[in-house]
Amino acid sequence: MKLILKLASYLFHPLWMPFAGSLLYFMLIPRYFPQEIIKAKLLAIAIITIFIPIVFYYLLKNLGKVEDVFLKNVNERKWPLFFFLLLNIMVLNQILNVYNYPGLYYYFVGILISTFLTYILTWFKIKTSLHMVGISGLIMFFIAFCLYFHLYFIYTLSFLIIATGLTASSRLYHKAHTGWELALGVIVGILPQLFVLRFWFTEYRMLDLF
Repeated sequence: MKLILKLASYLFHPLWMPFAGSLLYFMLIPRYFPQEIIKAKLLAIAIITIFIPIVFYYLLKNLGKVEDVFLKNVNERKWPLFFFLLLNIMVLNQILNVYNYPGLYYYFVGILISTFLTYILTWFKIKTSLHMVGISGLIMFFIAFCLYFHLYFIYTLSFLIIATGLTASSRLYHKAHTGWELALGVIVGILPQLFVLRFWFTEYRMLDLF
C-alpha cells in the first residue's frame, strides 16, 4: 500500500493533468480531426506544459530556489506557478483556438484561472494541494465533456475518482498537506472549470448552428 501511495504522488502529479485532459479530449471527442493535427497539438502541449516546466524546475533546483519536485514550501511555488501561467497563456495563444477546439481551449482557460488563484494564495502564505487542483479540474472537465456529448465513459470517470482518492490519501500519508489544503485544492481546481462551462457550451452550440 505504501508503494501505491508513493506512486500516486508521481503518476497523478499536477504537471501531467493538462496533457491528460488534452489526450482524453482528442481520443474521445465524437468529431473528426486529422491524425497529423492531433499528434502535432499533443506534442506541442506536452513540450510546453511538461518538458519546459521540468527544465525550469531543474534550473531553479540548481539555483537553490526549490528542494524537490513537490514544492513543499509555499515560497518555493511562486516562480514555478508564475512561469506555468505564462506557459498556459502560450498554449491558448499559439496552440489552441476557441473556434476549432472550444472545449479544450476553455479547459486551459480554467487551468489558467486555477494557476492564477494558487499563485495569489502563495503571497498570503496559503498552501494548496497542487495535486488536488490538477486532478479535480480534470475530473470536472471530463464530466462536462461527457454531459455535453451525451457520452458515458463510466470506467474512465471511475478511474479518475479512484485516482483522486489515492492522490489525496498519498498527500495525507506523506504529511505533505492537511485536510484543509486538500479541500482548498479541490475548490480551486473545480470552480474555474465550472465557471468556463457556460462559455464553451455556448461556443459548441454556435458551431452546431453551422
